[in-house]
Formats: sequence, C-alpha cells, structure tokens
Amino acid sequence: MVEAGACGACSPRAGEAFPTEGVIRVAISLSVVVLLLIVLVVMIRGGSIKAGPAVVAALFGFFLASTDIAPSINRFLNSISETISQISF
Repeated sequence: MVEAGACGACSPRAGEAFPTEGVIRVAISLSVVVLLLIVLVVMIRGGSIKAGPAVVAALFGFFLASTDIAPSINRFLNSISETISQISF
C-alpha cells in the first residue's frame, strides 16, 4: 500500500532537487555543446583552425571530462549560467 503523500512524483524528498532541475541542466549542457560545435565548424570553414587541431581540442575536452577536475569545471560553468540567467534585460 502507498501512504498518503508518499507519491514520488508529487514532491521531492527532503534534500532532493525538483526533477526539472536536472532537465534544465541537460538542456543547457546540450545547448552549449551545440553552440561550441557551430563555432568549431565556422572556425574550420573560415580557416581560423585546421581540422587536425580541432580534433585534438575535442579529444582533450573528452578526456578532461573524465578527470578529477571535471566536477570543478562543471560547477564553474553552472555558476556562470546561473548568473547569466539572473540578468534581466
């Protein structure tokens, strides 16, 4: 039997974030990845960067994500995105 108010989808438990927070972070991360991909393609096509160094930079980012510094970088970028989202125009 399920107790009254024990619905996991109704409200988060104490200390847990709302489910939409994770969705928003994924959307922001995906948006940043797409934006960086567009910038990279424009730089390659414009001749600012060659394909070889672009692949090396992408691999560097990929392997950097698996190091111990990745959570610190993630927190830093999240704080920047939160600061930007608080700016009202």
